[in-house]
Amino acid sequence: MGRLVALASAVAALAIPGVAHASQGMLIGAAEDSAKAPTLAQAKVKMDLAKLAGLDAIRLTAQWSPGETAPPAADLASLKNAVDAADLDGVAVFLSVYPYGSSVTPLTAQARSEFASFAASLASALPTVRRFIVGNEPNLNRFWMPQFGSDGSDAAAPAYEALLARTYDALKVVSPTLTVIGGALSPRGSDLVSSSKHSPTAFIADLGLAYRRSGRTLPIMDAFSLHPYEDNSSLPPSFAHPRSTTISLADYPKLVALLGNAFDGTAQAGSMLPIVYDEFGVQSLIPAAKAAVYEGYEPPSAHPVDEATQGEYYAEALALVACQPTVTGFLIFHVSDESQLDRWQSGLFYADDTPKSSLPVVQRAIHSLRSGGARTCTTAGAKAFAARSLAGR
Repeated sequence: MGRLVALASAVAALAIPGVAHASQGMLIGAAEDSAKAPTLAQAKVKMDLAKLAGLDAIRLTAQWSPGETAPPAADLASLKNAVDAADLDGVAVFLSVYPYGSSVTPLTAQARSEFASFAASLASALPTVRRFIVGNEPNLNRFWMPQFGSDGSDAAAPAYEALLARTYDALKVVSPTLTVIGGALSPRGSDLVSSSKHSPTAFIADLGLAYRRSGRTLPIMDAFSLHPYEDNSSLPPSFAHPRSTTISLADYPKLVALLGNAFDGTAQAGSMLPIVYDEFGVQSLIPAAKAAVYEGYEPPSAHPVDEATQGEYYAEALALVACQPTVTGFLIFHVSDESQLDRWQSGLFYADDTPKSSLPVVQRAIHSLRSGGARTCTTAGAKAFAARSLAGR
């Protein structure tokens, strides 16, 4: 594995664009729903953790069910508390709107209309939210079915394209200045009918084909999102996938090329489309002193790392994406760990909201980036930046 990591890192070093400086204005935040609370005071306590970490963005979620054209009152109230807390802390909000599981995929014109109305109602009720993500990992059977037609063709990408277009139009009616973000793709998938999953590589190509066949003369998104998790947490973010259909952080040139091939020459931006990485996580080992805060069992596939490595990998990831000129946002998954060990322990705080030792490493990395650091846009430069952040410099 060490030789593979070294080889992939070398490939990534050649592939990272050699721009002279980090991208400007990139939001750095987290995907975290814990601030969706019954009271504003409770929401503010949770949002303050993100602010303490140096984050300036948060992704919240709203799940749609068939028949809904607006969220239930209780759900909207807790979401509004989270948004108000973010506003008080000066934290930008991304709102991810997606179906409640693959069993309720909006496949009919009526269901798409209901979903679009649901998203538009959220935009109207939460006027300070300016960024909306449509869908969640529609290339996986966990969130979207069917993935394939009876003839083996891609059923998911065309159906998602139709939903994205309908929702784009509905949100733009609320305000043409809203940013509609499409994709939210999982970083991997086998493309086998038997797996009911698509790789992001195939899905992007099929999404572009569906858009071209639709004859639409308007865009369907203002930005594209991806969840660029590594194959497991033991791999550094510089580990690339030049010979597979997986797309992670170091595969940025592949992602830009795919978007260009899919959409360039149409009304939809492609190779210059802004990119948001709205989920990226590195899981850390739970120390014995914190074991009582967690329950269940960690799956062996997670390969969690020590907290020093977690901090180093997050700093390295930040340095990499800051040198990717079309990237406008990078979100860690989460602010605080989930308490169930079969889920994600990738936060900067433990499940009881006390800080990990990786927190100051990430704080330093963020401060350095915002102060003009990490200007050597190579894999070696990103690793050196991470080492400095880890060492407290």
